[in-house]
Amino acid sequence: MSPKSTTLAVANQKGGVAKTTSVASIGAALAELGHSVLLVDLDPQACLTFSLGIDPEDLELSVHHVLTKGLDPTEVIVQTDDGVALMPATIELARAEADLLTRTGREHVLRSMLEDLAAKDVHYDWILLDCPPSLGVLTVAALTAADGVLIPLQCETLSHRGVGQLLDTVHDVRRFTNRELVVWGVLPTLYDGRTTHARTVLETISETYDLEVVEPPIPKTIKFAEAPAAGRSILATSRSSKGAAAYRAVAANLVTRAAR
Repeated sequence: MSPKSTTLAVANQKGGVAKTTSVASIGAALAELGHSVLLVDLDPQACLTFSLGIDPEDLELSVHHVLTKGLDPTEVIVQTDDGVALMPATIELARAEADLLTRTGREHVLRSMLEDLAAKDVHYDWILLDCPPSLGVLTVAALTAADGVLIPLQCETLSHRGVGQLLDTVHDVRRFTNRELVVWGVLPTLYDGRTTHARTVLETISETYDLEVVEPPIPKTIKFAEAPAAGRSILATSRSSKGAAAYRAVAANLVTRAAR
């Protein structure tokens, strides 16, 4: 019996909240801590794939073929320089939403894929699902496959308006497809602690939605913009930056949380 994986969906249907940066950085930080990590890019824009140094244009096979064509997931997984395994996305994934809409059990496609991996004795300590910025089929499938959901949230605007909708979707998923799903909390990103506004937004969120805040907040830094262009996570491109330190601390806190 292999040890259990922790599958975490990272979701927010609003774009621009540093969701993909968070997936890449937390993944790399977990790998530094000695955990085996699989990242799954579910966004047709393939930002995660690109930011880990893989050009989606060069790929023959991607997660799209696993979800819609039944391809063996191990044929798609690639290793990245950041020490994490990746199931990459390509623009074809945009078609997957439409292909899956008419399919019975579409909510379970990702869960089935992860079960296929386990059946082949392919084990990862952590599986992070980078959800597309919408509440469509792929996000619902990710929530159905996950143990927990982490909601990255930009602190500088009223970007928490979408949180209510996401939580409604989580509620439906719990009712219909995944009773065990737990909201692990919000991860504050693009945080400027010097402004009272950012701090207020944080307090409001935890009170309004009764959600835990995953600490520490991720500071706003130019280094994040530079990392994807280098095809590496910020932990590699800017090892000692405040952003990298914050993601390492978040990863350590998630490990503690998983042990609970």
